[in-house]
Amino acid sequence: MNEKKTAELFKALCDENRIKILKLLQSGEKCACRLNEEISVTQPTMSHHMKVLCDSGIVVGRKEGKWMHYSISQEGAKAAVDILSQLTNVQTEQKESCC
Repeated sequence: MNEKKTAELFKALCDENRIKILKLLQSGEKCACRLNEEISVTQPTMSHHMKVLCDSGIVVGRKEGKWMHYSISQEGAKAAVDILSQLTNVQTEQKESCC
């Protein structure tokens, strides 16, 4: 994954309201109205949070009537785990000292 997509992923995870949303979605798909009730933010703010989460690939949305329903993307969640694992994989080969 390129640096831009990686940054989008971490941006999605660096807000406490978005973390709360992910925790709510752990139990399954939720309507935007239900998420909004639980998080207690304005509708435009909720829309922004959901856009960030969807753009990162961690969350997917589907329209049903006039409402959006959101759920955690299993593919996106796996990609997030893989990215974090790759970024924190310490290389053990010997490198020359810079000093």
